[in-house]
Parts: sequence; C-alpha cells; structure tokens
Amino acid sequence: MRVVVVGGGIAGLATAGLLARDGHEVELLERHDALGGRAGSWERDGFRFDTGPSWYLMPEVFDHFFALMGTSTAEVLDLVAPEPAYRVLFEGHDGPFDVARDRAANVAAFEAVEPGAGARLERYLDSSGDAYDMALRHFLYTTFASWRPLASREVVGALPRLAPLLGRSLEGFVASRFDDVRLRQVLGYPAVFLGSSPDRTPALYHLMSSLDLDGGVRYPRGGFAHLVDVVARLAAQAGVTLRTGARVTAITTSAVGARPGDHDRTGAPLPGPRRPRARATGVRWTDADGAAHRTAADVVVTAADLHHVEQDLLPPRLRSRSDRSWSRRDPGPGGVLAMLGVRGRVPELAHHNLFFTADWAENFGAIRAGRVPRPASAYVCAPSRTDPTVAPDGDENLFVLVPVPADPAIGRGGVDGTGDALVEEIADAAVDQVARWAGVPDLAERVAVRRTVGPGDFATDLASWSGGMLGPAHTLRQSAMLRGSNVSSKVAGLLHAGGTTIPGVGLPMCLISAELVVKRLRGDTGAAPLPVPSEPGAARAVAGA
Repeated sequence: MRVVVVGGGIAGLATAGLLARDGHEVELLERHDALGGRAGSWERDGFRFDTGPSWYLMPEVFDHFFALMGTSTAEVLDLVAPEPAYRVLFEGHDGPFDVARDRAANVAAFEAVEPGAGARLERYLDSSGDAYDMALRHFLYTTFASWRPLASREVVGALPRLAPLLGRSLEGFVASRFDDVRLRQVLGYPAVFLGSSPDRTPALYHLMSSLDLDGGVRYPRGGFAHLVDVVARLAAQAGVTLRTGARVTAITTSAVGARPGDHDRTGAPLPGPRRPRARATGVRWTDADGAAHRTAADVVVTAADLHHVEQDLLPPRLRSRSDRSWSRRDPGPGGVLAMLGVRGRVPELAHHNLFFTADWAENFGAIRAGRVPRPASAYVCAPSRTDPTVAPDGDENLFVLVPVPADPAIGRGGVDGTGDALVEEIADAAVDQVARWAGVPDLAERVAVRRTVGPGDFATDLASWSGGMLGPAHTLRQSAMLRGSNVSSKVAGLLHAGGTTIPGVGLPMCLISAELVVKRLRGDTGAAPLPVPSEPGAARAVAGA
C-alpha cells in the first residue's frame, strides 16, 4: 500500500521504517528542516545538546526494534553505562544519594539510610520485575483490538495481584513499605517519566524501578540525536522517502457511505471503524516556500500530537474525541529547559542528577493548580561526564529540566537570556538551586552558552497539546486501553503512533507504538512482539554510515 507518515520524530521514523520493510511504499513528511521532533539537537560554540530524551531505558525494546530492521543494537549504537546510574540531592539533607547500576549496591544503600529497607527493597524489586515482565508479555505490545490476549491464563491468574496495584497510588504503595522520605522519593520519581505524579500514578507502575535500580541506565555515545540519525538511516535504507520542511495542513478523505468497512486498492480491508464515516486518501501539505502539495495514500499514519491531529487536520465530524472529552483529560506537565555550556568541569554532578524538594505535595500540587513550584524539583543531565564529544575539552554540557504547568502562557525561551521573562526567571532559579545544592557557587558566572525552552515552544514548535512536555499523563484513566487508540474511530485507514497514543510516552514506548501500527495493518491482535525475520547481512552498512 501507499502510506504517508506525518511527523519525523522517533515514532514517525520507526513506523515508516517498519512499514517499508513490510513491503509498503512509504513517504514521511516532517514540518521542520531537521528530523527528530522532541529528540532534537542544538549546537553552539562547540557545545552540542540533546533537546529532549536523555535516559536510555528498556534496552530489550530497542534490541527488538533494531532486530526487526535487520540489524542489532551492538551494530548501530555504542552504549555506555554511567556510574553512578544517577545522583539524587534532597532539600534539607547534606550530601548526595547515588543510585548504582548494581542491585546489591542499591540494596546496601537503602539499608544504610533506613535499617530493614534493604530487605524490603529486594522484595519491592522482585515485584517490580514481575510486573514489568507481565507488561512486556501482555500489555505493551497489544493494540487492544481484541480482548482475547487479556483473557490468557497468565493474566487471569495474575488478576488478584494486579487489581490492587491499579486501585492504589504509587505514592501509597511506596509509603507502606518505606519510612524515609528520601527512599520514597527515589521510588516515586519515575511517575514524572510518565507525565504524572506519584499520588496520581497507579501502583502498577512501580515496574519502572526495575529499569533503573535493577536494570541499569545506559547512554548512546554521540547522544540521542545520534540515535535519531541511526533510525532515519535505517528507514531510508528500507526505502522510505524522507521529506523535511513539509508542513501537513489537512488529512484528505473520501466518503464511504454506510458500508461495514473499506478496502485498499488491493481489496484488503483497511484498519479502522466498523462503520467509518470516511476513508483516508492522503494529506495536503506546504513546503518551505509556501507552495501547496497533495500526497495520495491508501493509509495515513500520524506521529504528531493526537490533539493537534484531531483539532487541526480533521473536520469536527471526523474527530474521534469531542472537545468535551479533551477537556476532561490531563495533558501532563509542561517544562522549562535550560541548555548550558559551562566553562570548566563540574565534578559535583554525575551524568544524571535529580534535585528533589522536601514538600512533594506542594510541588506536584502547584503544577496541577497551574502554578510554577517555588522551589521546584529539577533534573540535570551532564552528558559530558560520559561523552567528551558534546562539549569542548575541559568544559561541561548541562541540560536542566524543570517540570511546570502545561501552559503556553508561561512563555517561550530564547538564546542568551532573550526568552520570555517567566521562562528565564524559572531557568535562573534552577541554576541557582543547582549551584547551592551541589556546591558549585560560581556556576552562573561560568555559563558561556545558554538557551532556554518553555511551554510556549512545545505548543508552537511541536504542536503539543497545552504546551505539554511529554504527552498525556499516565493516570489510570489514560493508561493501556483507556489511552488514545492508535486507530481512528471515524476514518478508515487513519492510524496513529507516538507518545500521545498507546502504549505511552518515552522513546521505548514510541518504538512499540510503531510496531503496533504494523500489527494493525497486518490484522495481528496478539500481545506478542512481531516475529523477527531471518535476513542475514541486512542493514550492515548502517553502523558505519
């Protein structure tokens, strides 16, 4: 079939590549001049910044994707393991708490903070690992097009364990096992990766702890922009036409009447509603010069923000969700980013650093109420601690992230302090906080390169709903089958990939979402990942490209 993919982030690139390897004729349209979406890159004066994702977790998902593309992770990426895995600094407590890549070391660290916590962490991680394995086998790789996979003997047998984890918050689950607030925060913070907070995230997501406390954190040398380059090259090798500077303005459709389904040009049924109102026929788009174009297709896959797709690219009668439905949903947090090129080293920081305020209830409550937390918890990535290619010799590359409300009115960022006032104020406060808590009093004076990004940038540049940083929060009502479906309920042949649809936010989830598009087109309703084809020697050139 002829397929057009809208959006050149990691989800769009992965979807296009997998579809091309499945034999389809695929063209990808990206509105910006560079590919990557949230996983972009920015350079200045020898400093090179990843503008988005910075944690390499769930390595088996990457391994499976690269295998589907005819290569392997080892062939295309040079993964390194930061040590410590990450460092945590707590308001009101002296000294950092380092999380290691080794489970035994983390058990000992927990025990040193709270007697008896080591043994409880062992049990917690056993439960976390079991939940993660269950998710991989039964929930993450399913389109929920059929309930049969959810009725398997293993899932039914696990219901007595799973049901309480869905009805209880992660915060409460952790608090019932650990007393020290620092240990609770270490185990609760993964909720932020899910665009939520520990008090609103189901306890089932304690599975995230098995990824860092028991599985380790990795980093692809060259940064996540290099990962995007690899996936783009794999897609191009598979035959995808990659077109940048192409802004999609509408999804074109044709009426289908009241037939129970529609079919492609080969006669095969298209995925979509049983009684569609229309069928996708392609997209309209404009190039960098403003010239209008139309690309015809049997199938359209959007890998852009689902709210933008529905509100801006489809007429009201063809939208799967009403305005009222969107108003009841949670877009997740916004974010203020600060990319800092710092002269000299900052040995006080590890590759990954988390700065936690003492009053989490106020911190997360402020964000939900539309207020900027003061002080705010923050994340700081210092990739130059691991990768010397991202900063001049002897200098440091710092990426600072402050979760804030998803509100474009907070403003946009800029270079060298030229962003909107509130964005720059939030960034200044974060730099001051890092300087004080980590013991780097001259940090602000040593900043030679600075760029900020605010919720207004996420809304304008990425068409992100409400200026959200990640995607809809993983609350109970927005997880698994309750999340946005990857197929339109009104338009046959219109599918979706990316963090705003199933299975969720984050690079690994986006790779899985690409696979779920393939499963929809194949009519595969199972819960297992796609089988890896046996094609020796395929894609060998990518590693050295």
